[in-house]
Amino acid sequence: MATAPRPRTTTRDPGELTRRLTAWLGTRLPGAKATGVTVPASNGMSSETLLFDIDHPQPPVRSCALRLAADPAAYTVFPEYDMTRQYRTLQLVAAHTDVPVPRVLWLEEDPGPLGAPFFVMERAAGRVPPDVMPYTYDGSWLHAASDAEREHLETATIGLLARLHDQAPLPEAEFLALPGQGDALRRHVAAQRAYYAWVIDGLARSPLIEAAFDRLAQLWPREPVEPVLTWGDARIGNVVYDGFEPVAVLDWEMAALAPREVDLGWTVYLHRFFHDLTVGSGQRGLPGFLRRDRVEARYARLTGHTPRDMDFYTLYAALRHAIVMLRIAYRQAYFGEVAVPADPDTLILHHGSLRAMVQGTYWAE
Repeated sequence: MATAPRPRTTTRDPGELTRRLTAWLGTRLPGAKATGVTVPASNGMSSETLLFDIDHPQPPVRSCALRLAADPAAYTVFPEYDMTRQYRTLQLVAAHTDVPVPRVLWLEEDPGPLGAPFFVMERAAGRVPPDVMPYTYDGSWLHAASDAEREHLETATIGLLARLHDQAPLPEAEFLALPGQGDALRRHVAAQRAYYAWVIDGLARSPLIEAAFDRLAQLWPREPVEPVLTWGDARIGNVVYDGFEPVAVLDWEMAALAPREVDLGWTVYLHRFFHDLTVGSGQRGLPGFLRRDRVEARYARLTGHTPRDMDFYTLYAALRHAIVMLRIAYRQAYFGEVAVPADPDTLILHHGSLRAMVQGTYWAE
């Protein structure tokens, strides 16, 4: 998937979206027009992002980004898209931490104007490590950077997580608590089980994903876990950088109250996912970048909290990603882009590394 043609993500017509966006914009800023509407091609497989400029004598900002709930007709990646929750999360992070996030401008909860709820925010200037082709491949700006430049980016990025986890106040973030019984970790994992059940409803089950859930139960942390506000989709592909300094943290749809290690495991594993793809294609990748031991040590120095049970949390990240990958593969089958094989586990792009994690051999490689 990293190098293949981009899977279909929407059935919406860009021209019609532009017309409807301009009509809506006029209700918020009389006389304004949306111009230069584009869809970024390198990142994002869930909610849709539109980039546009505001043509108006006195716009609140000139360059904007719009996050639109996924097209219900496009076999969505997640069962629901709570744009109000994302909007409130951005407001909370901006108000209570020094983690840089885009300034939010407007929230539209009525699905009428564009066919689904959305919000508009200021567009941050800079560059994002791409998913397609992955930033670990030869030719990406991050791959071409010096070791010192990547070191700076890594240090600054782990600093984002440290400051978010330490600064965000739990009382104000209570709306991000997941429903259910038990502590924050049990609720988080229960939500993933429910998501997996939704993905396979009426379709083939994944023995590998179910084995991963069983292995999680064996590795379950013994010490109580304290929740913090977690970003959720904590990876460098969701950060805008000015040079090698982060200037905007994007994509908060997976934010939740959860243990710190949920974000750390996701950050570590998602880089390894792209690195493994690159090595599998015959390239060197970025083996010294965002290494698990370095991330853990750097986070501990910044926060005083030594990450615990990281075998559990990196497996949990790979498991969560596997469920998303399975859903995306089933969506490709829905649109006739791929055929469903006899073994559904092969639809999971990283099935080999996930299996190695379940067997306890991955981090020994």
